Amino acid sequence: MEFVKKYNLEKIDKKLLDEALTHSSYSNEHKDTNNYERLEFLGDAILEFITSEYFYNNTNYKEGIMTKKRASFVCEQALAHYAKDIGLDKYIKVGHGQEGNINDTIIADVFESVLGAIYLSFGIDFAKDYIYKIVIPYIEKDFVFFGDYKSLLQEYVQTDKKSLEYVLVNEYGMDHDKTFEVEVKIDDIIYGKGIGKSKKEAEQKAAFDAYKKSVK
Repeated sequence: MEFVKKYNLEKIDKKLLDEALTHSSYSNEHKDTNNYERLEFLGDAILEFITSEYFYNNTNYKEGIMTKKRASFVCEQALAHYAKDIGLDKYIKVGHGQEGNINDTIIADVFESVLGAIYLSFGIDFAKDYIYKIVIPYIEKDFVFFGDYKSLLQEYVQTDKKSLEYVLVNEYGMDHDKTFEVEVKIDDIIYGKGIGKSKKEAEQKAAFDAYKKSVK
């Protein structure tokens, strides 16, 4: 495995690494095989700790901004991006019914489960070094992960316990070529607007517009 050599993981617990790369669909088809879900739970907490510590030690952001910034770098789209970047997605084991359908949710989960395996094998300092090599460079660049901004905005709103609503304000054009305009409201205040060829596209653009404003 290329990522094992690249990140000096040759001495990792092989059983844990194998488990970290195993989806439940595979373990359901193979007796005495564990899936990655427990390691994912652990890796999620470790990633949150390491990124939280980074923001605390390296920025002067207030608590709310740190929470929102952190969310954008540990969201599903970001985790799947990291995993693909280092080649983890090539080694995920799934069952026959899941073959050809290893989506970003699974890939993101595996990034966290492998982190859990690294922590158990080497300890927190090694896990921290691993994350500093892979994740922190994206934070330092303030990289924007294009993807499901509706989900990301929902995370922000839940953090602040605010209400979120998408409102279709206009649609025009022929049935086969319609254009939709959507506004996104947070606590009844318009935060973003979007225009698209479908309601879904317009909502995503409105969410992105609101997202850019919410992290300033």
